[in-house]
Amino acid sequence: MSIPKEPRQLMINLMYLVLTALLALNVSAEVMNAFFSLDKGLEGSRLIVEKNNSSLIKSINTQADAYKNPQNESYRKAAIDANEVASQFQEYIESVRKELWEKAGGDNPKVPGQPKDIRNKDLTTRWFITEGKGAEIKAKIEETRGKLLALIADPKDKTDIETQLTLGIEEIPPGVKAKTWEEFKFKQMPVAAVIPALGKLQSDSKSSATAVLNYLAKKVGGTEIKMDAFEPAVSAPKGYVILGEKYEADIFLSAYSTTANNVSISAGGRGLPVTAGKAHFEETASSNGVRKYNVSINVVNPLTKETKNYSKEFSYEVGQRSVACAADKMNVFYIGVDNPVSVSAAGVNSNDVKVTSSGCSINKTGQGKYTVTATTPTNDASITVSAPGVTQKFPFRVKRIPDPTPLLGAKHRSGSMGNGEFKAQGGIGAVLENFDFDTQCKVVGFKAVYLAKRQDPVEYNNAGAKWGGDVQGAINKAKPGDTYFFDDVKVNCPGDVAGRNLGGLSYKIK
Repeated sequence: MSIPKEPRQLMINLMYLVLTALLALNVSAEVMNAFFSLDKGLEGSRLIVEKNNSSLIKSINTQADAYKNPQNESYRKAAIDANEVASQFQEYIESVRKELWEKAGGDNPKVPGQPKDIRNKDLTTRWFITEGKGAEIKAKIEETRGKLLALIADPKDKTDIETQLTLGIEEIPPGVKAKTWEEFKFKQMPVAAVIPALGKLQSDSKSSATAVLNYLAKKVGGTEIKMDAFEPAVSAPKGYVILGEKYEADIFLSAYSTTANNVSISAGGRGLPVTAGKAHFEETASSNGVRKYNVSINVVNPLTKETKNYSKEFSYEVGQRSVACAADKMNVFYIGVDNPVSVSAAGVNSNDVKVTSSGCSINKTGQGKYTVTATTPTNDASITVSAPGVTQKFPFRVKRIPDPTPLLGAKHRSGSMGNGEFKAQGGIGAVLENFDFDTQCKVVGFKAVYLAKRQDPVEYNNAGAKWGGDVQGAINKAKPGDTYFFDDVKVNCPGDVAGRNLGGLSYKIK
């Protein structure tokens, strides 16, 4: 267009140019705003896809936890990896978006949610083309796509999934002058257009992860199982076992399927692991007679999630082949005495019975009769009785003989006593009260204190149980109002290494 020489025409032309430019600016502003509206829409879509992916991973985890096997664990790991690969790519693109935003001047205070220089095309061309950021993004896309496809083990399945991955390098349309993908995507594109384009890459990564997760969810979920009749069944090697043996049985649904992963089985009040639709039950027979147990099978409908229960009672018989070991006196062994023990084995020749001990010593004294001796207190002593087909260990404790009770004349406790009766006593005795063994403890000494009425106390040491000469002299002086103390009464019981201090006695003469 030539420039007119007439000032008036020149002014008209200039006004036309300004008007056209203003009109172009108005259209451009609307288009720019549309780009950011598109970006917000993509962000909302990503949130929906992320929630869907989280639900898929949760479902895969639930299935893998319910039906544990190496294959399901591999699907679980692949699901976690797919989500991680997509998240890493999204974080990478997000860092590119933030850097572009800053290069475009940062937040626009006049237009919230937009950078200042949204129309800048030179910035995008220079950064993405000249400086190579676009090529870096392309390589990242190809790397991410490859990682997602690598999670599909089956080559045939991989081919199907590959067509579902939206994240990829699209071909340059015919007629477009761009020589490379990065020129096609970013050359002479305003900042406002590049930002949602990057957002779309983020959405594509999440959608591609969804395709992989859907595939894995179908794999770990298995196929639907249809059953129209149910009957609990038990397959046991035998229904009669000897006491101490294990009863074993396979419990399953008749007409069952090995892919029945919606079945839970319990027997005898405890849940059993289900493998290939079948559970294995075993328990140790603990009593004679008929042993009954209940089988309970729960089946979850894969579609309605409704649970139905099928229960039935089963039984088996327990026979008797037993051994027994009983302490004839008490349920403990005492140091320093012979502890008699009886051993029996029903239905077994006595010559085939072997008896051993731990924490004590045992000697046979007769037919089924033994004597146990011990030297050290313990809670872990035991007698083991073995016979053909059965071995049983019987635990015992080893204790010292309990402390005896000190008594004056072996029968009088502390208290008041007449003068004549007191003088008639010959010493201090130690009595094992309520102790079933025929044994005695020996008094080895004590301290006697004579406190005459209104006099200072006089103390004597006495060796042995009987009064010594000095103590006997003090006893002979007893008169009403006098007091006698016998302290630090020491005794030795069978098996004792050192004497025991039983305390003391006191008597008031009346």
